[in-house]
Amino acid sequence: MKASSVSIEHISKHFGDFHALNDINISIKPGEFFSLLGPSGCGKTTLLRMIAGFEYPDEGAILFDSEDILSLPANKRPTNTVFQSYAIFPHLSVYENVAFPLRLKNLPKAEIDAKVREYLHLVQLDEHIFKKPNQLSGGQRQRVAIARALINEPKVLLLDEPLSALDAKLRANLLMDLDALHDKIGITFIYVTHDQSEALAVSDRIAVMNRGNVLQVGTPFEIYESPATQFVAQFIGETNLFESDVVECVPHSTQGKEPDFMVTLKTPELGLQAQLKGDTQATKEEDKNILVTDYEMTKPGQKVCFTVRPEKIRITLEEPDVHGRKDINVFKGIVEEPVYTGFQSKFYVRLENGTIVKVFKQHTNYLDDGPEISWKDTVYISWSAEDGYIVEDINK
Repeated sequence: MKASSVSIEHISKHFGDFHALNDINISIKPGEFFSLLGPSGCGKTTLLRMIAGFEYPDEGAILFDSEDILSLPANKRPTNTVFQSYAIFPHLSVYENVAFPLRLKNLPKAEIDAKVREYLHLVQLDEHIFKKPNQLSGGQRQRVAIARALINEPKVLLLDEPLSALDAKLRANLLMDLDALHDKIGITFIYVTHDQSEALAVSDRIAVMNRGNVLQVGTPFEIYESPATQFVAQFIGETNLFESDVVECVPHSTQGKEPDFMVTLKTPELGLQAQLKGDTQATKEEDKNILVTDYEMTKPGQKVCFTVRPEKIRITLEEPDVHGRKDINVFKGIVEEPVYTGFQSKFYVRLENGTIVKVFKQHTNYLDDGPEISWKDTVYISWSAEDGYIVEDINK
């Protein structure tokens, strides 16, 4: 199959006074697994329906391989759509459901039979070929819908929350199968979801949307590790987020990496860092502010949002040995709530000034876990300046 590039240029859509999409610009590469991610009502499904030809924008253009396709009706576009609700015919067998698009083209019977069996094999339904949909599981029915969408050999496959009706374990398995299928056939996938773990798991790139706007486009790593806005930081995974004032910003040695800056932040919600045994009483108060590295120059007095992911924070019963390093942030607190989830424990630590900080501790090896941390224990939490991130300038 041949893949197409998709260019979304200045797309806007209004439903009365409601702004569904506001000047959307996205470029999707041929063969890319691209996800539109955001909460309900953010505009992602409206955008997908425009690519499919079920909705039309008020302004803008949608191009496949540099050709504007907005004038083409849905059935003339080189796309097919997989819906959340399967949309397969309940009275037809698996074979007949998948064969249906080819029968509309009046293809020879032998050609139809060969292609149907090829695509049913591709989605691992060879043993269920003559069953009716009511004899299949939800995951198998969705595989039928995917095979039927692919048999027309579209250049772009559109997937509108195709796994949301399935239970968690089945959803995870089918997601991996979908990713493997994409690798086999190589066409462009545009995947709509509100589930950030799905998007992170399979996407080449992700567009995070909210209230009709695209807030950030990037790889899963970029979206998670370097969120562009406060919304992206909070929507993708869990995080700790605090408003801060820039105190100082100086060039920072990166040992061959991209040049960056060491930023000192005054963060009232966190207060001042813990006084460690190695500290002298002469330590200046401003030296106990937060330190974070950043790739952009910030000016003293700027108001910014600072974030640190819970899994980046170390939690210990004993005072951490920072070996004189000034780029380690250390706070003291009390475990307000420990939550055991199997592969990790979540701790909600109340700092000395009353602020709650989330900390995740991965369970790797029993002997390496150290002393057990319990409710009401006094603990130290610490993280490197490189593990924090300034997500946006509040003044912008």
